[in-house]
Amino acid sequence: MLLRAEDAKDWFYKGEGAANIVLGYCGSSLSLVGKVLRIQKVIKGRSRSPNGCLVLSNHEKLVWRDIGELVECTSKDVAARAFIQHVMSNLLDSKHVDAGILVHVSKEFLEAVEGNIKSQRPPWRVDASKIDVLHESALLISDHSIFSGTPKHDLCIAVEIKPKCGFLPSSEYIVEANAVKKHVTRFKMHQFLKLHQGKISQISPYDPLDLFSGLKDRIHLAITALFACPQNNFRIFFNGSLIFGGLGGGLDNTVVQSHKAEEAIVDLISPSGLQLASFLELVAEAIFRSGILDKLLETQQLDVLDIEGAIHVYYNIISQPCVVCKNLIDAELLHQYSFLHSLSLEESLKIVRGYLIAATAKDCSLMISFSRTEDGHNASDCNSASLKSSNQCYNYKACFIDLDLKPLEKMVHYYKLDQKIVDFYKTSGETEGKPSILEVEAHLEKKN
Repeated sequence: MLLRAEDAKDWFYKGEGAANIVLGYCGSSLSLVGKVLRIQKVIKGRSRSPNGCLVLSNHEKLVWRDIGELVECTSKDVAARAFIQHVMSNLLDSKHVDAGILVHVSKEFLEAVEGNIKSQRPPWRVDASKIDVLHESALLISDHSIFSGTPKHDLCIAVEIKPKCGFLPSSEYIVEANAVKKHVTRFKMHQFLKLHQGKISQISPYDPLDLFSGLKDRIHLAITALFACPQNNFRIFFNGSLIFGGLGGGLDNTVVQSHKAEEAIVDLISPSGLQLASFLELVAEAIFRSGILDKLLETQQLDVLDIEGAIHVYYNIISQPCVVCKNLIDAELLHQYSFLHSLSLEESLKIVRGYLIAATAKDCSLMISFSRTEDGHNASDCNSASLKSSNQCYNYKACFIDLDLKPLEKMVHYYKLDQKIVDFYKTSGETEGKPSILEVEAHLEKKN
């Protein structure tokens, strides 16, 4: 398949992240209906690698040398698909992962798309990056914000959740000064720094440990907290269109259409008028019943040493003096870290590989789409969840998205960010601004 300039009119802006723009399809091709196209971006002013160059660095080839397709790839799209297909799909269960297919895109198509969607993109995104019009391929994946196979007259509502890290680290390589990491979630600590930086307006009451607990009441508590303070961690889609949630990138880049969201949810849940709280209950029920987060948690826990241990092993792989150790004067710590620097290359590769996979799992999203059928029967290719309050059963499908390979060179960034988050949390302490769960529940009641 090759997309040409004349095809650009059939694609519309759906959203974007740091590295990609996602387009929805509004044309009539049966092979493209229900699909989205993920196209590469390039940061303005930054040089790019020409097509045909290997994507992975020599050190990254060492880390991923068991996956030939990934090591030899000459395109970021090929690399993304290979990583999802050969790594994340095996860990998270292939039925919940969509690796997509590669399609060819012409320069003229990309230029036309860029012109068409410029006014729909957040201004700060436009200022920072643009479509990489020299890229020759894009990734075509299913649109998981809609319920594939659902008749057009039926309603579909979907949620996107960024679960974040669902466990507390216990690594012996976490220094005593940073012991707070073993008791306070990374998500909570990062909230304080984001508030200070002006990236959020209040501290979220969401606790990832609740979502990953495996207990229905705690999962429901987590979903309720996410709805009360969505930021860019919770979004609701109605028939594929975003109706509630944040776009990320700052306080002024948020789409929150709560009234429209309530109408859509009430339409889906029951003609008798069940309220928003019932939908949040349904989301929690689907997560609890599916157990889908169990595999995600196992994958996150491939980070066995925490970044405070993994950073030392990283320097083993790149064969450079450890910058962290260079700045240490504590003889006991230096002795402790010397063990990590004595590890073999094979052991070092295994640790760093696990850390990078875990980093992807900590940063991915979970999409769950819901639909009712006219006759009340469950679809054969999906699961079902029900609401006791209405005795109504709903079909749902769940899929992980944003499973991109993390660059090896980001290890240094991860270490610096980790230290910054912890240091700020320790100095800022428990500040005002975090709503209690009672305030969250009161907020929902007011909505209803």
